[in-house]
Amino acid sequence: MQIPLNKIMMAAEGGGKEMNEIKTQFTTREGVYKLLTHSEYSRPNRVPFNSQGSNPVKVSFVNVNDQSGNGDRICFNVGRELYFYIYKGVRKAADLSKPIDKRIYKGTQPTCHDFNPITATAESVSLLVGFSAGQVQLIDPIKKETSKLFNEERLIDKSRVTCVRWVPGSESLFLVAHSSGSMYLYNVENTCGTTAPHYQLLKQGENYAVHTCKSKSARNPLLRWTVGEGALNEFAFSPDGKFLASASQDGFLRVFGFDAAELHGTMKSYFGGLLCVCWSPDGRYIVAGGEDDLVTVWSFSDCRVIARGHGHKSWVSVVAFDHCTTSVEDGDPPAEFSGSDEEFHEQIHFGAGRDRANSAHSRLSKRNSTDSRPVSVTYRFGSVGQDTQLCLWDLTEDILFPHLPLSRTRTHTNVMSATSPPATGQTTATNTTTTTTTLTTTAATAAVLATNPGGATVKDNTSASSNPPNSLPSALPRSNSLPHSSNPTGGSTPNSHTGSNSSPTTNAAFATLSLHESRKERHEKDHKRNHSMGHISSKSSDKLNQLSSTRTAKAEAAKTLGTTLCPRMEDVPLLEPLVCKKIAHERLTVLIFLEDCLVTACQEGFVCTWARPGKVGLLSSQNNPGNSPSGTVV
Repeated sequence: MQIPLNKIMMAAEGGGKEMNEIKTQFTTREGVYKLLTHSEYSRPNRVPFNSQGSNPVKVSFVNVNDQSGNGDRICFNVGRELYFYIYKGVRKAADLSKPIDKRIYKGTQPTCHDFNPITATAESVSLLVGFSAGQVQLIDPIKKETSKLFNEERLIDKSRVTCVRWVPGSESLFLVAHSSGSMYLYNVENTCGTTAPHYQLLKQGENYAVHTCKSKSARNPLLRWTVGEGALNEFAFSPDGKFLASASQDGFLRVFGFDAAELHGTMKSYFGGLLCVCWSPDGRYIVAGGEDDLVTVWSFSDCRVIARGHGHKSWVSVVAFDHCTTSVEDGDPPAEFSGSDEEFHEQIHFGAGRDRANSAHSRLSKRNSTDSRPVSVTYRFGSVGQDTQLCLWDLTEDILFPHLPLSRTRTHTNVMSATSPPATGQTTATNTTTTTTTLTTTAATAAVLATNPGGATVKDNTSASSNPPNSLPSALPRSNSLPHSSNPTGGSTPNSHTGSNSSPTTNAAFATLSLHESRKERHEKDHKRNHSMGHISSKSSDKLNQLSSTRTAKAEAAKTLGTTLCPRMEDVPLLEPLVCKKIAHERLTVLIFLEDCLVTACQEGFVCTWARPGKVGLLSSQNNPGNSPSGTVV
């Protein structure tokens, strides 16, 4: 039977409504990642959840260090329900009929959760759960106990909890962010009081303030942070726990010294709100994603954007570094990191985990701080979005060190695959040419870059770095170039924010981007990509209207565009994804990297496990997915 050419084209481009193909495996230079259908976690009935109007599905992991060798535990929320299972990963099939704990809430929905890795044992775990009505609950799903409820009367904050995290290294302190734009520091030992708290100003800076709670006796919250305008969508602690990065609906990434409550630096999205943020394993780089469909890489030491990545066709909901694939030397085994950014914090508080993390941390820092060129540097990170696509990215030395010799023509390298043969159909460093274009910086541009109109607070010591904060590389390499057919585009998605009059975007539009285009041509292309400040999408506009009028938002954005806060698209290197695959029917809300797999989840309530190359084991090689769900321990 002959297949029409247009059907083939749609399949090659990611499919349309007729060819809505979901990928079950993808290939990188290190090998093939495979979806393990037997390791899918969901509600016990496996029925897709009707996600309309619901809060995002989130997943948390913890290792309880039991003697069985199967110490991983997983928690995830679906609608009003919260589940807690033993996570068997690539080893055994998931048994959904036996959750350790299951809770159904009335009148409110769980929105986020976090385990305390320090206090976790096989007999007890401390799990914080944030809710849509503003409360925070501390539960023990192993003992099936509910120990405390914080902000019960909603006297502290009435808005939705957007992010909750234990403070790294602490058994009792945790931080909670709300859609009001405030963050609160709690102590599990303190009560919340029966009256609304009174605050006293502790520290104030550019678009943020920190208050202490005035009280004769110890009570929660200990501190209140008010950050930016609009919702504070996510925050993340640095690997050493000393700094805090926040992503806000006003489009700003803000990085604070946590204990001193001082602003270290800021960055502005290309447009719209920032939705997610994560740190590199060594704490040198931060990646943020949001409503501009981009992933943005920000240097902690230089306090500036060093690269952007374009591959998503809708909002980016999660970014995460892959600690296992990040490395700094040719021939080195993978750095012994496992887990997501949250899991990294967990590992550094266990004995062996701390040694491994600190060893890799110091190796990365030492390697990157030397004046000589590193042998090879590769940071791997991933992103998932409302376009139902998973993207993997490599941040390589040609982007990180553009001022060093050979960097303008050096292609990306993956230090993990020095001895691995390239997979069929994959583009490798031997046949990939990194396109570079020289940017002629005019005196006017230099004058703009020499100032900081956004008023960002930057520490003085950043000027001591090898790259001045306001400098731009003279050459803008394009990294991770792949054939465009491997980056599927086209086809509307249920949650895409692209307007009905917009053209489908392709990576080809970026591949042909010239830095010497006329302003009009560039504006037209930006409009097609939904990246024009004058053409903010309807969904993004709606959210910005909650802060101020659209006209004011555009004016504010125009002030930062072209500065170090928000460089123009042509002023920073543009990354293209190594992998860009549609892996779900509904928008993706979770991406976590573990030692032998990566975990994704979509709004339908399905938590999927993708085995790393060589980690599938006996289970998939001996049993077809359709056969018995039982498996063999590898």
